[in-house]
Amino acid sequence: MTILAPESAALDPKAMVEQAEAALADIARAREAVGRVIFGQESVVEQTLTAILAGGHALLVGVPGLAKTKLVETLGTVLGLDARRVQFTPDLMPSDIVGTEVMDQDETGRRSFRFVRGPVFAQLLMADEINRASPRTQSALLQAMQEYHVTVAGERHDLPAPFHVLATQNPLEQEGTYPLPEAQLDRFLCQIDVHYPSLDAERRILMATTGVEEERAGAVMTAERLREIQALVRRMPVPDTVVDAILNLVRSARPGHGSTEADAHIAWGPGPRASQSLMTCVRARALYEGRLAPSIDDVRALAEPILQHRMALNFAARAEGMGVRDVVRVLVRGLG
Repeated sequence: MTILAPESAALDPKAMVEQAEAALADIARAREAVGRVIFGQESVVEQTLTAILAGGHALLVGVPGLAKTKLVETLGTVLGLDARRVQFTPDLMPSDIVGTEVMDQDETGRRSFRFVRGPVFAQLLMADEINRASPRTQSALLQAMQEYHVTVAGERHDLPAPFHVLATQNPLEQEGTYPLPEAQLDRFLCQIDVHYPSLDAERRILMATTGVEEERAGAVMTAERLREIQALVRRMPVPDTVVDAILNLVRSARPGHGSTEADAHIAWGPGPRASQSLMTCVRARALYEGRLAPSIDDVRALAEPILQHRMALNFAARAEGMGVRDVVRVLVRGLG
């Protein structure tokens, strides 16, 4: 079995193991700190942390009141990140996110423009209810999410590192909401579905949040340490069997590529960015679970959150009452 890893990032195996073990300890502390505040959403916490460890952005989808906002705030504290929040509304303008230029006048009367940075200049940006803003405002995040800088009045302004966008979205069909365009959806590493908690978890929520004092998380690592772990994730070896599974899965979701399921039910499928997302996320998930190399089980576990927002069903599939998740599950079973 061959192992694939970036040639320029080759490390001595012993040093790699030592770095991985140190990272495992830090990740375990982060999981424990988040778990003291967020109850009953273990898979959501896992997928969100996996997206951050992989260096990407995530879209959290769920009805109101499922602790999406609280999760993002807690992660900012635990990971030691400079976190900002933007509440997206129909009247929100792009300058409210990116920033704007204002005119200053000094003591001599000389006037000049000064750039006032917006909330996007943060290490962790929470875009709350992103689908409530107009497409014009949503697109203001496109350059930031993909290129990690913004351009205002022809001047480039670099964003801090690391930079992550965790956006929340309510799936309810409400007046005044604007579905995210495909180009922006593709910028999100994964879409994380947030479901209702179990009975036991909801009981814990009641007991922990309705008393005099409420549990709060503390910082367990710094932004610099997070960047070191993110670099380690990209150096992790990937077996060629996992690479083949990623390629087979993504290509099977494209119509006209030999998949009967895709030809029958999919209007358009995921592009190469889906393969890239799977490649980084399977490494991050393996490290999150205490392993030094990913397996095909990681591909199966991450297929739905990474593929579902990068596909669209055709009319025949929608008429049959199928959903994108149903098609992804069928494709995953094809991995064997």
